[in-house]
Amino acid sequence: MTFAPSCAAPPALPEPGRGGAPLDSSENVLARLPVDLDERLHFAQGEVILTDQRLAAKTPGQAAWRDWPLDGNLRLTHQDHAGVGHLQLADASHLLAAGHFTLTHDPAARQLLAAFACVQTARAGERPLDSAAPQTQERTAPKHEHGAPGEPPSSTWALLRLWRFAHPYRWPLAAGFALTLIATAATLVPPYLTMPLMDRVLIPFQNGHAIDVRLVALLLTGLLGSSLLAWALGWAKTYILALVSERIGSDLRTATYEHLLRLSLEYFSGRRTGDLMARIGSETDRINVFLSLHLLDFATDVLMMLMTAVILFSINPILALVTLVPLPVIGWMIHQVRDRLRTGFEKIDRVWSEVTNVLADTIPGIRVVKAFAQEVREAGRFRDANRRNLAVNDRINRLWSLFSPTVTLLTEIGLLVVWACGIWLVSRHQVTVGVLTAFIAYIGRFYTRLDSMSRIVSVTQKAASGARRIFEILDHVSSVPEPRNPRPLARVQGRIELRGVGLRYGNRSVIEGLNLSIAPGEMVGLVGHSGAGKSTLVNLICRFYDVSQGAIEVDGIDVRDMRVADYRRNIGLVLQEPFLFFGTVAENIAYGKPDATREEIIAAARAAHAHEFILRLPQGYDSLVGERGQGLSGGERQRVSIARALLIDPRILILDEATASVDTETEREIQKALDNLVRGRTTIAIAHRLSTLRKADRLVVLDKGDKVEEGTHGELLARRGVYWRLYQAQARQEQAERERMLPPAAEPAAGSIPARQAAELGEVADEGVRA
Repeated sequence: MTFAPSCAAPPALPEPGRGGAPLDSSENVLARLPVDLDERLHFAQGEVILTDQRLAAKTPGQAAWRDWPLDGNLRLTHQDHAGVGHLQLADASHLLAAGHFTLTHDPAARQLLAAFACVQTARAGERPLDSAAPQTQERTAPKHEHGAPGEPPSSTWALLRLWRFAHPYRWPLAAGFALTLIATAATLVPPYLTMPLMDRVLIPFQNGHAIDVRLVALLLTGLLGSSLLAWALGWAKTYILALVSERIGSDLRTATYEHLLRLSLEYFSGRRTGDLMARIGSETDRINVFLSLHLLDFATDVLMMLMTAVILFSINPILALVTLVPLPVIGWMIHQVRDRLRTGFEKIDRVWSEVTNVLADTIPGIRVVKAFAQEVREAGRFRDANRRNLAVNDRINRLWSLFSPTVTLLTEIGLLVVWACGIWLVSRHQVTVGVLTAFIAYIGRFYTRLDSMSRIVSVTQKAASGARRIFEILDHVSSVPEPRNPRPLARVQGRIELRGVGLRYGNRSVIEGLNLSIAPGEMVGLVGHSGAGKSTLVNLICRFYDVSQGAIEVDGIDVRDMRVADYRRNIGLVLQEPFLFFGTVAENIAYGKPDATREEIIAAARAAHAHEFILRLPQGYDSLVGERGQGLSGGERQRVSIARALLIDPRILILDEATASVDTETEREIQKALDNLVRGRTTIAIAHRLSTLRKADRLVVLDKGDKVEEGTHGELLARRGVYWRLYQAQARQEQAERERMLPPAAEPAAGSIPARQAAELGEVADEGVRA
């Protein structure tokens, strides 16, 4: 059985496992989709498989497979709603089958639909099957600068790309290379001096001649001088190159982190924190070690082998050629092992990221882990990730443990061949004993360097793997780019215009054709069910994402024409879950304005109703809040975040469920702070409790990314539309909560709602009748 994704490319799909669809050996599997929800939207396992002959499906919870031969009447459609994907198969008149899946499998569903479409097109005779493959490319996929598109760059190219970080230090690098050259030459002097020492001193002495003391002194002085020179130059080159490599590593870390900060939220939504930390931390450290130690060793080895080869050929060409016998075999082995090491180290990087991801999940969430008594489960997750890491490392070690001793064996065999050939030449008086001794000394150095170079293959592949993972970040282009010719941003007034705004996630439309105008200083509340698009709209206004269609203008200027940082300095954001950094209370309040004075910080805290509780802390404004503000309560963290927004004096204010996670009394305190914050600012507020939006100048009701109602609180209640139903449902919910809290004697009549809200609803209804 053969496989091919979509309609043409090389196979990438696994063989069906036990229980898979009964496929004929002549069928080619083009796409498969896991179907993980049954008809009641409960989790269950099913699958849809597309071949070049039919479409087969296994309904979740059932063992039997159903299939439909491909013909021109079949139609396959896909849609999603509320986080669930729906797939339907129909012919010209009937619905044949339907399946449901979580949006985790949405990419596989899109691939299935694309493959189905191109197969149907090919069967209709419009073009051959081989050319019918859809040409798709991820918008954020980095473009490789070397090699075929979509293929990983070679190890050599990945390391050569580091030159852009080494270029500022080219002169120290040149000095280090020159010192390496001279130091290597100095280390080659002692074996050369052994020839006259053997032929003109020791062998004549054995034959009864007197020792020439002056010659011995001269030769020994040369040996000592060359050794001291090699030591001094070796120290200097190692120190210089170590300094340079540390600076290259530091620049690489800084550049990667700065580029990471410039990427949009879309990038981070699909990445794990532990993986990004591993790339910036351990991968750059690995590159540092390679540059400071192993690259220097590699350069020394190459120079040593080249210089030694020249000396060997100058001494005796025949023996020199014999020396090179093991080189082709060793070169072939290095070529074979290199690719396997590269893929192995890439797997090691991935499984190590799994280990760091578990740590990044559990350490910040340790309170939840302990609250649900899941210590054993999390320890098991870590143990499994660590076991996978161990298994991958074991496979690499098995390969390397065979390769390295084999290279050593080949060099030893080469040395034996040279000894045999040299003894034969000495017996025929073609070389002297001194020449053979020097030759053996040089060969020892040659083979030692050759063995060292073979060992560097492992380190080089590790560094290349790390460099590729670093450049995966650096090559990524932000989906919220800076404008080429940014328009200067004067004093922002706060007028916001949304003109035909739309946003798509993949093939899913979240917002489409939305028009909205907000006047300067106006407070607008966004209302709607969960998933209606409220937070998405706020993210677009903050330009955390860019619109797929239409435009968002502030004071008549498209936000895409402004520098991102200049625009966001005019936006204050208060979230439902405020994030505080490890540091003091004052440092967190001044986060958006680091040069703020203590008086400005205190003034912002007073306006946020945070000054009193801050003074009760052990060190006041200099008290540490702990990691993520764990030293403060939820309401205190929220008021600190309000003070942080107040301090930068934004013209546009975003309140995203700012009071949703606190009790009623704390909400009252926060609401007082928010009243100070919204005064005189263009405000867009999202609130779970609709009653908190009564002060809004206007309410906009969203449903499935579309604006369905707009007006004041009273006007929308009078229309008895979507907002009225939301308000009434929430009033009943609040009444039910009150009834559960009251004693039986104090319970109101069944079906009643709070008196204030009932009166409000009645007054609005009367106004509607009079109108």
